[in-house]
Amino acid sequence: MSAPGPVVCVVGPTASGKSAVAELVAERLGGPVVSVDAMQVYRGMDVGTAKTPAADRRAPLLMVDVVDPLEDYSVRLFQRDARACVDDALRRGVTPVLAGGTGLYLDAVIDEMEFPSGERGTASRERYEALAAERGAERLHALLAERDPESAALIHPNNVRRVVRALEMLDDGISYARHHEGLRRRAPHYDARIWGLTMSRERLYARIDERVDRMVSQGLVEEVAGLARRGLTPGTTAGQAIGYKEVLAALAGETTLDEAVELVKLRSRRYAKRQLSWLRRDGRVRWVDLDEVTPEGAAQAIVSELGGEPRASV
Repeated sequence: MSAPGPVVCVVGPTASGKSAVAELVAERLGGPVVSVDAMQVYRGMDVGTAKTPAADRRAPLLMVDVVDPLEDYSVRLFQRDARACVDDALRRGVTPVLAGGTGLYLDAVIDEMEFPSGERGTASRERYEALAAERGAERLHALLAERDPESAALIHPNNVRRVVRALEMLDDGISYARHHEGLRRRAPHYDARIWGLTMSRERLYARIDERVDRMVSQGLVEEVAGLARRGLTPGTTAGQAIGYKEVLAALAGETTLDEAVELVKLRSRRYAKRQLSWLRRDGRVRWVDLDEVTPEGAAQAIVSELGGEPRASV
């Protein structure tokens, strides 16, 4: 039995222009855009996640503003909710366009992947979170490296939540690394056609720096300050987002705002490299070089490669 679809995916590193191209494709195909961004799901996190303003959207945008930033929202819940959006579009006879740069979230939707429930509040999790708070992220990561070097090599020391999860899994007799490798060998859930956007590193890094400066001028600091007053901290999932974590530190007096902005740029560039590495491991991706075509040309090329006429509008 063939997988349902087609489902179009427009992916690429941060600041590459995915949203613009995806909207143009969706507009031509008559379907919605389904965001596969781990942070755009949070309400009120608009400037720092580069959400397309509602008034500027050329197609319906789904899987944004789903939950409050103080809620814990996992990839397992995202998979459930995003697939509901995709299934609804396919039932109505329109082609959904998935757009975003969070590779795990994209894969969770389009491929057969199962995730543990990961309920909060277990004694094991509380113990490791307390250890991180008391001794720091580096010490927690060192503990993981002692117990499971293979898993530690896959997780950045600053990603406390994932380090905690890996240690929890070890307590249950499961290696994060082995589980992760198993997730890479999977069957498709949808007939996904994936296009990746690329450009020269110099141009991409310049776009990242420009976008961070634009976010600051558009009110990033004020947005983070408002969320902090509501209880957002670096200890929450949303508070770990690039842009939010650094500004929270500046607001707490741990660094200057100028230093925070430069750190956002640096971490965004590093994140872009990790995004490209993830996508390049997926042999299904067809690359579109935006140094050679405009966003409009990229969108038209994607629609043409799909073949056939656009389907009915939503």
